[in-house]
Amino acid sequence: MSQKGIKIVFMGTPEFAEPSFVALANKKNLAVAVTQPDRPSGRGQAIGLSPIKVKSMQYNVPVIQIESIKHEKSIEQMKKFAPDLIVVVAFGQILPQEVLDIPRMGVINVHASLLPKWRGAAPINWAILNGDYYTGVTTMLMDKGLDTGDILLQKKTRINDGETAVTLSERLSRMGAELLLQTIDGMEKGEIEPKPQNEKLATLAPTLTKEDGRIDWTKSAEYIARQVRAMDPWPGTFSFLHGKRFKVFSVEVAATENNQAKPGEIIEINDQVLKIATDSGALLLKELQLEGRKRLPVEEFVKGVELQAGQIVG
Repeated sequence: MSQKGIKIVFMGTPEFAEPSFVALANKKNLAVAVTQPDRPSGRGQAIGLSPIKVKSMQYNVPVIQIESIKHEKSIEQMKKFAPDLIVVVAFGQILPQEVLDIPRMGVINVHASLLPKWRGAAPINWAILNGDYYTGVTTMLMDKGLDTGDILLQKKTRINDGETAVTLSERLSRMGAELLLQTIDGMEKGEIEPKPQNEKLATLAPTLTKEDGRIDWTKSAEYIARQVRAMDPWPGTFSFLHGKRFKVFSVEVAATENNQAKPGEIIEINDQVLKIATDSGALLLKELQLEGRKRLPVEEFVKGVELQAGQIVG
């Protein structure tokens, strides 16, 4: 672990933050990692460590967990670290001005979009849902606004056909780590000129809710297919059958000649196919899970439920 150069405090919590943490731990003077408290997770509600806490222990980096960064005790603790720079990657809390003012070089954030597009908590999901062809990562100087700070560097990438929020997040997290190192090196050399964001181009990517996963069959087949990919793994996409919720994990847009079918109508059902009409086009459902049952490929799913052509789901 390198101990040369500026003193850095890292703030992050989920898997997305891991590549950036590792990059700093390997190549920079990473003094401490700040992450959120251990919380119960999963069906058994067992206490789970944040991914960044786990990585900190692996790399022998001191780690602290803060319930609220806005508390006076937390702010004083941050001041005692006396960092030259704070790096924030998906920390999960909004930093108050008192923390933003601590490091002499400011606070850098790695954000998973090409700002000012998709400011907010779920930029990857909204980019996929919106049908964007491109997205990317941005490093910026944080201010008191929501992802409104001056841009330092950006890197663009194509959103691949069939890419889910999970796979795109993995790619962007690695891209973000590389861009973060480039940004810090550039700042140390005085080679980066921060650029204000164009407010006229700003769009928001609000936090997802469970309701964002509900399938509206009056949307187009292409939109619903994007929704399935965008809401993976949470909140997931779902609809209703015989009054029971069923989750949809994988779909394929299908051509249909039945222009009279209503949105949500089953237009083809056999031992290998479940085709449902949308407002425009149709979907082949490939992998599903009925409430209280296992996740199954469509071939197994159709064996265990009573379905027929003309039936309406949703």
